Amino acid sequence: MLVYIHIPYCDSKCHYCSFNTYVDKFDTREDYMQALHKQLAFELERFGAKENSIETLFIGGGTPSTVDPLLYAPIFELLKPYFQKNAEITTEANPNSASKEWLEGMYKLGVNRVSFGVQSFDANKLKALNRAHNPEQAKEAILHAKSIGIEHLSLDLIYNYQGDTEALLLNDIETAFSLPIDHISAYELTIEDGTKFSATPEVRQDDENLAFFVTDEIEKRGFKAYEISNFGSYQSRHNKGYWEIKDYIGAGAGAVGFLKDRRFYPITGIEAYIANPLQITEEVLTEDELLTERLFLGLRSELGIEKNTLNQEMQKRATLLYEEKKLTQSETHYFNENFFLSDELALFILG
Repeated sequence: MLVYIHIPYCDSKCHYCSFNTYVDKFDTREDYMQALHKQLAFELERFGAKENSIETLFIGGGTPSTVDPLLYAPIFELLKPYFQKNAEITTEANPNSASKEWLEGMYKLGVNRVSFGVQSFDANKLKALNRAHNPEQAKEAILHAKSIGIEHLSLDLIYNYQGDTEALLLNDIETAFSLPIDHISAYELTIEDGTKFSATPEVRQDDENLAFFVTDEIEKRGFKAYEISNFGSYQSRHNKGYWEIKDYIGAGAGAVGFLKDRRFYPITGIEAYIANPLQITEEVLTEDELLTERLFLGLRSELGIEKNTLNQEMQKRATLLYEEKKLTQSETHYFNENFFLSDELALFILG
C-alpha cells in the first residue's frame, strides 16, 4: 500500500501549473495539517492498514517545504506503526524554501528521499516559468540535503519551453549530473486549461527531437529511463507502485486515493477540506476501465503488460505489434521500448 499526502500551499504559482495549489492561504496551515491527520486516521481504517503495510509515502503539492516539520510530526507519529522497515519516504521541495533547517527537520522525521522542483538551471527560463528560486539556490539545496544524510535525491527538469535549445538543455543535464542525485524526472511542457500559459499556448515548442535528445543525454550518463519521464540509477518505488496499480491512500485537498476498483476524491477547497476532511466522493471503476489503465501505464513504463490480462482480439493486435518490432515480449509480458509511442500502442491494442 502507498500513501500520498497533498500540500496545497505554494510561495508562487508557476505559469504552467494546473495542480490544486494556493499562494494566499498560509494562515490555514495548522488547521489543514490537523484535518490531514483526521483523514489519514480514517483512511488507514478503510484500507485495513496493518503493521508493515505501508511501502511508500510521498508528500507532494504544491510545495511541501512551505510547511514546518513540526506540523508534519503528528502525521509521522500516526503513520509510523504502519511503515515497512525500509519504507521509501519522499517529500517534494522547492529550492528557495527547502532550507537546511527544514531538510534537517524532515530527515529527523524519517524522510529518506527528496524530489527537488528545479525545472532548469537557466536563470532566464526560471523567471519565465515564474519559479521562485535561482540556479544557485537549487544547487545549494541539493548539496545541503546530501550533507544531512538524505539517501535518495531527485530533481525535475522541463523541456520544450519556447527558446529551449540543445545547448540550454545540455547545460541543464550536465549541471544536474554534477550534483549528488540518483534520479531525474524530465517533463515536456504541457499547456493546461486555467494556467497562466493557457493564454499564450505558443510558449510551448513542439519539437519531438528535443524529447529524444533529452532522453539520450540522460541515458548516456547512466540514468536509465524506466518510464516516459523518469530516469535513475535508483527507481522510485512510489512511482512504480502507481504504474502497478497498487492501492494508495490519497490524503488532502484535491488528492486522489485508490482501493481495488474504487477511486476516492477528497474535497478540493482548503477551507472546505478543513471543515470536513471526510467529505470524500467515490467512483467505481469497471473491469474495462481498469484494464485500459493497466495498458496505458504498462506501456509507458518498463513494467509492460501481462499477456493473460488481454482478451483474444487484444492478444492478436499485440502479437501484430510484436511482429512489426513495435513491442518486445517475454513468456508472460509485452514490453514497449519507445515510451513516446505508448499511447498510440495502447489505443491500437484496445482497438
